Amino acid sequence: MVTWRARRQDLILSPPSPANPRFFMHIALYQPDIPQNTGTILRLGACMGVPVSIIEPCGFPFSDRGLKRASMDYLRQADISRHESWAAFLAVRPAGNRLVLATTGSELPYTEFAFASDDILLFGRESAGVPEAVHNAADARLIVPMRAETRSLNVAVAAAMVLGEALRQTSQFPGPAPRA
Repeated sequence: MVTWRARRQDLILSPPSPANPRFFMHIALYQPDIPQNTGTILRLGACMGVPVSIIEPCGFPFSDRGLKRASMDYLRQADISRHESWAAFLAVRPAGNRLVLATTGSELPYTEFAFASDDILLFGRESAGVPEAVHNAADARLIVPMRAETRSLNVAVAAAMVLGEALRQTSQFPGPAPRA
């Protein structure tokens, strides 16, 4: 596993530390293909104190301007791990951490699922979701309920909804920001 932190405009290596645990609630993005959505999810992770794993290959250069624009100055605060493949991600996945997949191929609403504090919330490609092997590897599969005539939500919106519920259930929301 390679852990990245952004500082200034560049992405540089930064190893995990005991002060920054790697696997509390966690977001994993499977081969994201839209940099703006990935940047928005990285910003979400930074604001909520939740690490984000990027399972490559991405559908864009990871240093893409859209990624930086969407994440704004939060990119340097994001805890980002990059994995060269699904197999590489699985190789470092801690035993016991459930893999919870958000998918339109489920009937279990995320609001009816009991989240654990160390779940890994997995979101697929915007264009194709995840392949069957990844779907089958998930310990749980959840859906964000929508109107029947709609197809899917933006992945960043779905990630925010599912993460918000997971943090609420596990009492992991960060404290309020200090006022200036």
